[in-house]
Amino acid sequence: MNAEFLAILDYWEREKGITKALLLRAVEEALVASAKKAVGPARELRCTIDPKSGDIKAFAKLIVADKVVSKHDEISIFDARRVRADAVVGDEIEIEVTPQNFGRIASQNAKQALMQQIRKAEKMMIYADFKDRIGDIVSGIVRRFDRSDVTVDLGKYEALLPSRERVPTEEYQIGERIRCYVRAVDNLQHGPEIILSRTAPEFVIKLFQLEVSEINDGTIEVKGIAREPGFRTKLAVHSRDEKVDPVGACVGLRGNRVKNIVRELNNEKVDIIKWDANIRTYLTNALAPAKLKSFEVDEVRKRVRILVSEDQLSLAIGKRGQNSRLTSKLTGWHVDVEAEYVPVIGFNQKVAQAVENLASIPGITREQADLLVHKGFLNMEDLVQVEESDLEDIPELAGTAHAIKEAIQLEVARRKTDSPSP
Repeated sequence: MNAEFLAILDYWEREKGITKALLLRAVEEALVASAKKAVGPARELRCTIDPKSGDIKAFAKLIVADKVVSKHDEISIFDARRVRADAVVGDEIEIEVTPQNFGRIASQNAKQALMQQIRKAEKMMIYADFKDRIGDIVSGIVRRFDRSDVTVDLGKYEALLPSRERVPTEEYQIGERIRCYVRAVDNLQHGPEIILSRTAPEFVIKLFQLEVSEINDGTIEVKGIAREPGFRTKLAVHSRDEKVDPVGACVGLRGNRVKNIVRELNNEKVDIIKWDANIRTYLTNALAPAKLKSFEVDEVRKRVRILVSEDQLSLAIGKRGQNSRLTSKLTGWHVDVEAEYVPVIGFNQKVAQAVENLASIPGITREQADLLVHKGFLNMEDLVQVEESDLEDIPELAGTAHAIKEAIQLEVARRKTDSPSP
């Protein structure tokens, strides 16, 4: 048992970093309980383990007495002087009280105590090592699944990636290496528990800090982030140095920096946006490439109503409203995106408008304008291109075609004169 016992101590010290001295103390405490059963309630009973040989011995401190009343607390002067020649009545003497076959009797208790202490020491080491690592990114191997929770092997320790912290579009395989964000280290009753996350917005920020040196050194500041894990992330950045383009620095040469992050996020879309103190500019950047027409800003309620043209509405809102929803989260303003109302002009209204336009040309009467529109000449450009003979072929305009062409030519000349020179 001794050789096996020492081998176990060496293994745990080497593999887990738990000192042999700590484990020996724990086992010695357990052996005291065993010794009390074997020896009885001896006074100040203690046990020792020789770290080299593994021999187990029990000792008790007894008081020297002329007449022994309690054998668990006292020792006769005769027996005491066999241990220490100068012993006198009233002295305390520590003597060995190791029972016969005590090593065999205590071995099971020693092993149980050893395993308990190992588990306790491991838990203490987990908490000590990870309590200051909250917010770091760690790499581990998927070991097993408990329903939708994933146990990740971090080397010395195991951590938990709960289902609520998993990206819904991701699937993991046992043996696969993944990177995660350390969200929390919970010191629970049964021991510390390392909680990992791949959905946390901070995970994306940390990836950018590792990839973009300008963020890591503070030149570029992350002003805000909004994320729908597995689908899209919007990151707002601001440069403290006017010479540094925050968006360009995050994207990197040929997009290499952001590509590395997108690859780690399993092709989740990442929009890098230039932050601006002006909410209108900030929203314009956040909703790009959609073209925004106008803003109605309610500073008190922090609401913004944005009008866009009909063809830009779906681009501004995004698939299932994702673009506008993430923009609201990013800016902290409630954003409503609506299509601008454009009144629809009916056919009759278009005809009437064309008549008005032609009738406004000096030399053309309303009756003539109405006739021309109904014959297919809807604007002045049409009349410029038509030949005078074609107008003469219209019975109602016989005799007036020349006057109409002349009026058109004068209007073209007037408009050329009125228009500014390039």
